[in-house]
Amino acid sequence: MALEHAILVSLSERAGSGYELTRRFEKSIGLFWSATHQQIYRVLKRMEEAGWVAVDVVAQSGRPDKKVYTVSADGQAELVRWLAEPDPGAGPVELAVKIRGATFGDPAKVAEEIFRHRAKHAERLDVYRQIEKRDFPAPDALTGRQLHQYLVLRGGIRFEEGQVGWFDEVLAALPDPKDAR
Repeated sequence: MALEHAILVSLSERAGSGYELTRRFEKSIGLFWSATHQQIYRVLKRMEEAGWVAVDVVAQSGRPDKKVYTVSADGQAELVRWLAEPDPGAGPVELAVKIRGATFGDPAKVAEEIFRHRAKHAERLDVYRQIEKRDFPAPDALTGRQLHQYLVLRGGIRFEEGQVGWFDEVLAALPDPKDAR
């Protein structure tokens, strides 16, 4: 995912200046994915050149004019395309942005993507649990290197449990992915 897609989601929710986008990122998307003020301005310029955003210049007294960005029709089309596009390598941040933007595209397509990722994480969780059962049948007796290996495996198990649980919540709230077919 590019910063462009996160900005398209944010601007679809509400038009804003580069400064306002930076503040929004700090309070929401930026909690798990950061973008500097400079990055946002550079990307907004590229998005304007690509025709994905429109700019309204608002005169301000005693300060430079303010540029307020809105998503153009081309930007909306790009957002819809990206939301529906499968991304096997997407991580939690990219998926969170897709979920947040689902309302601006086809929520059933987003659910289909979440369903695919849930299956991948559930499969990995099963593998980790099999390793735990096979290699660490008595975890309370572990010490040293074996204990450390076990703790890392437990971290993987906990992570995958969290991902699968989150995906289950999302899938319960979004349209059935079979509706996207």
